[in-house]
Amino acid sequence: MQLDQLLQYVLSGLSTGAIYALIGIGFSIIYNATGIINFAQGEFVMLGGLLTLSCLNLLQLPPWAAVPCAVAAATVIGLLFERLAIRPLRKPTPISLVIITIGGSILIRGLAMLVWGKDTHSIPPFSGDEPIAVGGATILPQHLWILAITLVIVVINRFYFYHTISGKAMRACSYNRTAAGLVGIDVQRMVLFSFMISSAMGAIAGIIVAPLTMTAYDVGVMLGLKGFCAAIIGGMSSGLATVVGGLILGILESLGAGLISSGYKDAIAFIILLLILFIRPQGLFGKAESERV
Repeated sequence: MQLDQLLQYVLSGLSTGAIYALIGIGFSIIYNATGIINFAQGEFVMLGGLLTLSCLNLLQLPPWAAVPCAVAAATVIGLLFERLAIRPLRKPTPISLVIITIGGSILIRGLAMLVWGKDTHSIPPFSGDEPIAVGGATILPQHLWILAITLVIVVINRFYFYHTISGKAMRACSYNRTAAGLVGIDVQRMVLFSFMISSAMGAIAGIIVAPLTMTAYDVGVMLGLKGFCAAIIGGMSSGLATVVGGLILGILESLGAGLISSGYKDAIAFIILLLILFIRPQGLFGKAESERV
């Protein structure tokens, strides 16, 4: 295998892994704040792309206005999901929460199919589609957008959780919800914030990946599962561990598709997930190095 070919696989894997990392952080934020594995997280990725499409085509908004409108709409849907499906539960059990999130995922996907149909849709790239030469490989401008936006979100995410009052309150809830409530933290509000933040992050991931992969009502299923794999590799941390987990997953997937067969692309991710769960269920980086929030 030539070095140029290897570089091409790595660059493609990094951009794909950045998407998985964003989705994985969304999983981790909700899990650490509530103990819930939100299997509807992938649907917010789908909503991000399709809502942007509607803002561009129906509302005729320019891209710089369509993107924040789509993120805001997805965030409101995440808020409603928490208020209508999660909060009314009294003494929920883990299995009931899993069933509710799966049911919510099916509901959102079904509604999206009714609104946008079964066809795939494309969104124009942010800044053209002329390939950029990097070494002996090439990369599209949209890949650079994905990497840059992921980096900015990770930095904002860290600033929020470590340097703001509400972020520190969410961290307190992740360690001990009862103790956090006893010192005056509104735990339910923190749970609501966690769903809103995760919805927004999922929507952003869907928007920045849509120009490359197109979007449809069912794209959130596989992307959500890949994001879940990234979160598991990172030990369900919303910090750098999940980002690294997503990048590792993306690179391994790209290498497997290029060196073995693209038909095994999805299987590779789930083989990695099973290996992590069997060998290191606490995540690849170990519990001691995980940042919980």
